[in-house]
Parts: sequence; structure tokens; C-alpha cells
Amino acid sequence: MKTLEDLKALREKLKGDIKVRQKQGTKIIIGMGTCCIAAGAREVMSAVLDELAVRKLNDVQVQQTGCIGMCEKEVLLDVIRPDEPRITYGNVKPADVKRIIADHVVNGRIIEDLVVGKIEQEG
Repeated sequence: MKTLEDLKALREKLKGDIKVRQKQGTKIIIGMGTCCIAAGAREVMSAVLDELAVRKLNDVQVQQTGCIGMCEKEVLLDVIRPDEPRITYGNVKPADVKRIIADHVVNGRIIEDLVVGKIEQEG
């Protein structure tokens, strides 16, 4: 960064990045506690990021969280679509990610055989 214009351009870019992170659109939350990582959460996270990139789904937020105490169900992955229940998928493997993205994130169809929890949105 050499000029004031470079600094201003960086500021505008970062403001845009912050807006994307604060959007109220679809969110995917992946457990990344030590128990989650031992169960394969890094590989699931990579598969999610790769699939979103392939599909050019730039408006989907991906977040990580720590352990929530359901270690026997790891890897846990939540999908939160606006005005729909929060769905927690359990025992997620990288091979499940394409199906979760295509069926649930894109088309709104919950994958019942992977569901371990459902939280209705308050509203």
C-alpha cells in the first residue's frame, strides 16, 4: 500500500466483506472444536467451501463454532435458511456435502436421514 487511494480502496473492500458476513441470508455453521476436528470437521469444511465455490454461491455464510456436547454425532453441520427451522445434520462426511448443498441450501429440501436436530426460528 503506497497511496491514500490504496488505503481507501482497501477500506471499501473490507466494508463490503463485513456486509457479506452480516447478511441475513443462508448460513452454514460447522463445529470445529477439538472433538469435531478429530472426527473430520476440517475435511467437511473444505468440502463445503469447495462446493460453494463451484456453484458460485457467494451469498452463503460459512461460520465455525466450538463443541456443543454432541461429540458422538460429529461432524455437526447446521443449515440456517431465512424464515425456516435451523437444521443440524450429524455424522456428516465430506461425501455428504454435495447433497446437503444441492438439496437443502439450494432447494430447501431437508435431508431427513442426516438430521439430528431442528430448531424453529423465533419470529
